[in-house]
Amino acid sequence: MSTRHGMLLAAITAALWLGLGEGSAEQSGIAAVYSYRGGRTSSGEHSDPRGLTAAHRSLPFGTKVLVTHRRNGRNVVVRINDRGPFTRGRIIDLTPAAASQLGFSGLAPVSLSPIGR
Repeated sequence: MSTRHGMLLAAITAALWLGLGEGSAEQSGIAAVYSYRGGRTSSGEHSDPRGLTAAHRSLPFGTKVLVTHRRNGRNVVVRINDRGPFTRGRIIDLTPAAASQLGFSGLAPVSLSPIGR
């Protein structure tokens, strides 16, 4: 294998290891508020409607995401600790606490920007 190919393979491996693969670019779409029934998230944590956490289909658990409400400009940083949403057209499920900081209940247009772990 040439040095060039080895460097490319190393860069791809590092990007995947750091969670910079699919789903890490800025996204826009609809956010929804979780409906809580207790229990645990996909990451094994206890569900906490007062926490600033969220569900995303592909971002690694622990990723911090800047969520911006596209109509009022408010934003909040949440940590991904669950999988979802599983409803077509939605890109993130937020805890009631996170949605409250963004100034909505129900559904809202948002932009997501991963900011690290």
